[in-house]
Amino acid sequence: MSATILVADDDAAIRTVLNQALSRAGYDVRITSNAATLWRWISAGEGDLVVTDVVMPDENAFDLLPRIKKARPDLPVLVMSAQNTFMTAIRASEKGAYDYLPKPFDLTELIAIIGRALSEPKKKPARLDDDMQDGMPLVGRSAAMQEIYRVLARLMQTDLTLMITGESGTGKELVARALHDYGKRRNGPFVAINMAAIPRDLIESELFGHEKGAFTGAQTRSTGRFEQAEGGTLFLDEIGDMPMDAQTRLLRVLQQGEYTTVGGRTPIRTDVRIVAATNKDLKQSINQGLFREDLYYRLNVVPLRLPPLRDRAEDIPDLVRHFIQQGEKEGLDSKRFDQEALELMKAYAWPGNVRELENLVRRLMALYPQDVISREIIEQELRSDIADSPIAKVGTAGGSMTIAQAVEENMRTYFASFGDSLPPPGLYDRVLTEMEYPLILAALTATRGNQIKAADLLGLNRNTLRKKIRELGVSVYRSSRSA
Repeated sequence: MSATILVADDDAAIRTVLNQALSRAGYDVRITSNAATLWRWISAGEGDLVVTDVVMPDENAFDLLPRIKKARPDLPVLVMSAQNTFMTAIRASEKGAYDYLPKPFDLTELIAIIGRALSEPKKKPARLDDDMQDGMPLVGRSAAMQEIYRVLARLMQTDLTLMITGESGTGKELVARALHDYGKRRNGPFVAINMAAIPRDLIESELFGHEKGAFTGAQTRSTGRFEQAEGGTLFLDEIGDMPMDAQTRLLRVLQQGEYTTVGGRTPIRTDVRIVAATNKDLKQSINQGLFREDLYYRLNVVPLRLPPLRDRAEDIPDLVRHFIQQGEKEGLDSKRFDQEALELMKAYAWPGNVRELENLVRRLMALYPQDVISREIIEQELRSDIADSPIAKVGTAGGSMTIAQAVEENMRTYFASFGDSLPPPGLYDRVLTEMEYPLILAALTATRGNQIKAADLLGLNRNTLRKKIRELGVSVYRSSRSA
């Protein structure tokens, strides 16, 4: 017997599309534009699955969902929303929805979810505390962020180990905190440790604690991060920098749920959720013998890759507003960014990702008296960032060096600034990006903004140059003689 799908949405076009698609998929479909009719059908025991918009003219689906779950707890409900925020996904999960789909949605994905829901309905956990819904820990409405919201919503009430990957500045710790703060361990502690920031010979002591006299200088017993995080979440940042001995100890914890302190003999049972993060390619580290393969698979139960900001540029206006609101709470002067400024920011490559954007917004709020941040201000700030980069500083006082010699000299200085460590991964692309901007800017300046001449000067196709101008946010200068 064909399943019956109840569809509620106040948009006639969406109702038509869903009716046609679900009917072709072999389902009986009943459609309505309001929550009252949907509730009448559900109360009468009709329908095997519900697909509903959040905002309807007579009632919000989040207000209706608790009644649905109380009356028919096994009825799967799929929630759709154009309000594509992290909190929308979380509220859908905690209100009892089977899944959440941001608009616009993919019909193939929707039908696949319906198939899973009908064959294996799942009950969702109890609701979160009301006061937890006021915050907005993650910001963005892009497709890349929507998928992250959905994954996190599904993981909130589990203890599965999560491996977060992504470039520096993408917000890995922020995601780990959101998973903790909105999950079932939210009443426990959240403890973070950065492996790259701790001397390698002290990492085991920091993680597992040590006994008095365990090593020179250990004058008292010290608790480790595992003990501090008991009942909560332990965030292991830059896990790729963990020494092999500590990796072996961590593997034992994941396998057996217990550890011993440094210098201790009695195993200690532990109850923590592990969230790990790295900006390194751990598979490459495994091939180089720097990371245990068995530990990798223990940590990588649920992989989550955070996109760089350049891949979610449409989120920049929302992020800017968010950082302005944060700055206002801290006493900084309120600012507004004009549209041209935002468009330029969306075209910039953001090598420092969200962290670089946040720093820029705070700097503008603190240092500029203007109420409105213009494109010219952004151009000045972003050019300054590139000029200050150790990679982009090409040239010498005497000016007698070739470009290649100047780059080589500055790259040596750049590597030396890290001491015994290495720069973050992705150096090749980062160097090319930072070199491209001043090169294209110089060509446009020399040709007074004439892109045809600049393309010839650079030896690039004109379309390629236009694309790079947009991607890098290069200002196109024009003089009155070349307009």
